[in-house]
Amino acid sequence: MEPKQEKLHRLALVARRYYLEDRKQSDIAQELGVSRPLISRMLSEARDLGVVKITIQEPGGEASDLLERLRQYSGLRDGVLVEDGADNDETNQRLSEGAVSLLRQLRTRCLGVGWGYLIGQLVTWLQKHPQENSTVTDICPLVGNASIPARNYQSNENVRLIAQQLGAAPHFLYLPALPESLEEKQLLCSTEVYRQIQAQWNRMDTALVNIGDYPSSPDFASLVRYGSLLQQEHTCGRLLIYYFNEEGKVIRSDQDFAIQIPLETLRQCPNIIGVCSANTSVKALRGALRSGVFSHIVTRAALAKELLA
Repeated sequence: MEPKQEKLHRLALVARRYYLEDRKQSDIAQELGVSRPLISRMLSEARDLGVVKITIQEPGGEASDLLERLRQYSGLRDGVLVEDGADNDETNQRLSEGAVSLLRQLRTRCLGVGWGYLIGQLVTWLQKHPQENSTVTDICPLVGNASIPARNYQSNENVRLIAQQLGAAPHFLYLPALPESLEEKQLLCSTEVYRQIQAQWNRMDTALVNIGDYPSSPDFASLVRYGSLLQQEHTCGRLLIYYFNEEGKVIRSDQDFAIQIPLETLRQCPNIIGVCSANTSVKALRGALRSGVFSHIVTRAALAKELLA
């Protein structure tokens, strides 16, 4: 190794010990068998030669940098990154606030809303923080109602409560998210109720869509809709009731009888915000971004860092 290269490597070693490993100068000196003043001079020289570059991040600077890297990674237009709270509930409330702030930035008027745990948390946040000056005029569900009692999956009730806090007009979908069969779905989708919600979907300028993990143990409905297809395709995540893998492929099945906004219609919406929860995995976020569905993202800064690492 040339003397100059050897010197640079030695400076890099000292800098790594001091800046990245948080070692004291005296400890580094003892390790290398030199004096502490020499270590101090080596650190100064490392900065002068560009071995060490110190960047001062203004408040919000790191988030801006992460968002820019996410844009380069996935083609996103923008998003909101939040810091973790003391627990998952606090983190989900911060994510909810981030989603509402993004709606303000986009000056959303006609909004479509998905379902899931984070959507229920968003309802809770809005009930504590009504948005008197919201630009939203109309809101509709993107998925039918679930048969389970959990509020997070009662699409019409969530739409009613969100509309109430945003001062918007609610539009409801009086159909089940998971009818009994493909034949029943076809019958229900031929009704006037479905045609009315289709008109709302076509008017949307913004969709708020949950990004979640694919469960390790598939539920009965997904098994009926997809058989073994989800396992074969290595499914890792979910948006609305669509499933995708880490490569971003949305899994399709001829036997899918779920009633939700058609993916082709969703893709035509100008702004599609993907909202992660505190528990969304890096695999689910990666697959969601690779799907090309989303124009905006709301997620934890720590999850974005993990994705880009």
